[in-house]
Amino acid sequence: MIYQKRHLRKIAGELVFLKFRKNNLKNTRCGFVINLKTSKKSTIRNKIKRRLREIIRQNLINIKPGFDIVVIAKPEIVNKNYQEIKKEIESLFKKTKVYK
Repeated sequence: MIYQKRHLRKIAGELVFLKFRKNNLKNTRCGFVINLKTSKKSTIRNKIKRRLREIIRQNLINIKPGFDIVVIAKPEIVNKNYQEIKKEIESLFKKTKVYK
């Protein structure tokens, strides 16, 4: 599915960027981008991706259905713990009104 940029919304936090748009589905889909600028070590990138997946999984019941969400990690996320990342993602979701 090709997205038009005018329907894509973005919000940036200290640790992540969120890009999202409405889809015509009954469920919400999420994708994660952790590039080499974040860390050159794959173990660290995978650890960040696992943390992000778990945060989204726990908050999926609070997210409105019918969204495509992409979470893009910034390099600053490497030195943060799970609780700090979770707090920021939840606050970004509240700002974007993606929560129910």
